[in-house]
This record gives sequence, C-alpha cells and structure tokens, in this order.
Amino acid sequence: MGTSNLMDYIKGHESAPGEGKLVQKIDFFILTFCCLSYFMNYLDRSNLTAAYVSGMKTDLKFHGNQFNVINTCFTVGYTVGQVPSNIALRYIRPRYFFPGMMLAWAGLTMCSAAAQHPRDLMAIRFFQGIAESSTFVGTHYILGAWYTETELGKRSGLFTSSGLAGTMFGGFLQTAIHSGLNGTGGLAGWRWLFIIDGLITIPIALYGLFLFPDTPRSTKAPYLSDHERALAISRIPDEKEALPLNFSFLLKVLSSWQWYGFVMLWVIAGETESFSSNSLISLWLQKKGGYTVSQLNDYPTGVPAVGIVSTLFWATLTDYYGGKRYLVGYFITVVGLVTSIMILVAGSQNTVSFVAYYLAGTVYACQATFFAWANDAMRFQDETFRGVVLASMNMMSNAVNAWWSIIFYGATYAPYFTRGMWAMIATCIALGLWTTGLLWMTVKAEKKRLAVSGEAIEAKEANLEGRNTETLSEKV
Repeated sequence: MGTSNLMDYIKGHESAPGEGKLVQKIDFFILTFCCLSYFMNYLDRSNLTAAYVSGMKTDLKFHGNQFNVINTCFTVGYTVGQVPSNIALRYIRPRYFFPGMMLAWAGLTMCSAAAQHPRDLMAIRFFQGIAESSTFVGTHYILGAWYTETELGKRSGLFTSSGLAGTMFGGFLQTAIHSGLNGTGGLAGWRWLFIIDGLITIPIALYGLFLFPDTPRSTKAPYLSDHERALAISRIPDEKEALPLNFSFLLKVLSSWQWYGFVMLWVIAGETESFSSNSLISLWLQKKGGYTVSQLNDYPTGVPAVGIVSTLFWATLTDYYGGKRYLVGYFITVVGLVTSIMILVAGSQNTVSFVAYYLAGTVYACQATFFAWANDAMRFQDETFRGVVLASMNMMSNAVNAWWSIIFYGATYAPYFTRGMWAMIATCIALGLWTTGLLWMTVKAEKKRLAVSGEAIEAKEANLEGRNTETLSEKV
C-alpha cells in the first residue's frame, strides 16, 4: 500500500473526491444483488419448516427425528461447499459464479415440490446446501474487498438482515399460499411454496449475471468510470502476491491465529443462534398444540423481526465506534444466558416462553459483526487466505450444528428443550471468555502491524531524504 493510503488507514480513512458517489454506486449494485440473493437463500431454507407444519409432515408420513435429519443433510452439504466456494472466486468471476449457484438451488427448490418421501428431501436438501453455501461467505468476502473498516459493519448488517427478512417473509408467504393455492392443480399448498420460491429466484440470478461488479481489481462494470475503478482500488490495501494453493498454503492457514481465533468464535456464536436457526419456536408451538396453521406460520416471524432490528443496531453502533465488534460478543453472552434461564423456569407459562424466544432473536446480531470483525482483522492479508478463513468460520460452525441440533434440539425434545437450554448456558459463558481472548490477539496484532508499517515509512522517508541530499551535493 502507498504511504498516503497507509496513513488513511491509520487515521481511519479520509474521503477522496468522488468517493461518496462511488460508494453509492457499489452500495446499490452489490447490496441489492447480495441482499436479494440472501433473502431468497433464507426463504428457500425456512420454507421447509413452514411446509412441515402446514401439511407436509402428514402427507409424507414423517416420524421420529426425520425433520432434523433433513436439516442435517442440508447442513452437511452447506458445510462441504463453504471453502471450495470461496476458493472458486479466485478462478471464476463472481458475476458468473453467484448467479450460477442461484439457478442451481432454484431448480432444486422446485424439485422439492415433487417429493413423495422424507428421503427424497434428504437428497435434495444436501445438494441444495452445496449450492447455497456460496452466498453467505462469498458475500462477506466481496464486502471485505470493496468496503473500508468504517463502512463494513453497516453493509454486513444490511446483508444479514436480508436473510432474516427471508425467514420472516416465508411465514407470511406460506400462510398466503396455503389459503390461496392449497388444492390448486391438485397440489397441496406446501408444494406450491417450493415451486413459487424457485421461480422468483431466477430473475435475481439474471440481474447479478449482468450487473454485479465483481471485485475492485477485476470489475468491468459499465456504470463505473475509469476514475471510479482506480479510486476503488486506492481504498483497499495493495494486492498481495497470490499464494499457490499447496501444502505450504494449508500450513499457513492452519498455523495462523486468525484461523483458530475466528473459526472458534463463530463455532461458539453459531450455537448461540440455535434458538432461532433450528426453528425451536415453531416446534414449541406445534408441540404445545391449540394453534391454527396461520398462527404456526405467523407467530415465529417475530423472531427474525427482532433479529433484524438487533443486527442493524449493532452493525451501525460498532461502525460508529470504529469497529469495536467485540461488544456484540458480550451482549450475546448476557442475552443468551437470560433467555435460556427464562425457558428453563417458564414451564407451561406461554407468555414467558414467547418473550424468551423473541428476545433470543437479538442474538442474530453476531452474524454481521463477527464476520466484519474477521474482515477487519485480515484486511492486509492475502485475499485467498482471507477467503479461506471466512469460509472456514461458517464451515466449522455448520459442521458442529449438524449434530448439535439433533443432540440438543431434536423435535422429540419439544416443547421445553431442557438439554438444549443447559447447553446454551455453557455456550454463552464460553463465548464471553473467547471474545476476551480474541480481542487481546487482534489488538496485539494491529499494534505490531502499525509498528512495522511505521518503521517502513520512516525507512522510506530516510532513504528519500538521503537521495535528495546526495542529489543536492552533486549539484553543489
């Protein structure tokens, strides 16, 4: 990175002429596509739960924990695809890769409408998980490539919120489809949900194919001028020489504190989301009984709604305070402890449980802020290294969640999930401790980087001063 750019990072980055207009453009074209993509990503995931409580369970004769096994099959596929997806961005332009994966999962979503047995969905959801694995970690990789550390939190928050909006909208959509299309063409309402979700994904994929701007150094977007492309590159660190994907690269990744620190952070934090990501409120409502199909679909939408508010609040606040993402770790520690204890003591008191499940939605704030924290900490690293660490975070988290949900939140444990609540308490305590340790490591690493950078600047200035003195002596 040039001296002036380095000093901008040290001081917090100063706006350059035309930078505001550039950010507005990339906000529009990157965030619209990524947010719509993630919206559909979550809509296509949450529709399984909506379909399950709206007739699919009976039609396909589910029994035992088959519903959880289907979710696990998706999680396994999703986990397997994480690192390969981010590595693929090194070889395939994002505007081709992302839409291609979207078309794949749209087709698989529509195939779900033809399922005749739970095992059909197990196979479909596995491959759907592989296709959908590109969106979350891939977008965080792209956001880290375009935005500065004072811009990243809010954008990450908007992106994450779009997924939560997909979860929330899925409940209302299923309600509308069940009441309006159930029986149309001889198909149950839950089958129409899969068909419609797949169809509305296709136009978004086509939009990305034509207008997504790739990365600052590879963009050929027609709406960016030559000056804006150069400005976009000046906002990010100098390009590091791409590391070959060999055993040495693997050793670099696995010997780095960033890999262990941020992967374990997201493994722990990912399980604090278990209240919501495993649809516990839906299973709780169904097990308690006495609720209509509309209520079973509508009541759970309050959880992602709370998550959206919490995500945007914390993403904006941590940007305002110069990237203090660790604050969210302590917030989640407290909220997670409170909500799990509330459910343990609530028993049959529905009001207390409703409050606890909705309050647990605030934990979703960790998605945006923790991935922004990782992007901030690796801003000066090789791009492939950064992409692999980001992908590994989600990969390892989902690898744990694949069995965690069955052991602690199986459908047979509804409505109280006592075992899961105790696991949640332990997880929250671990998160508070790990956040403290990771904060110490990131502060230490940043001080070391600034010291090395300062020495490099001083050496360069001394060298330049020496050459100027030498030139002056020659003239004399």
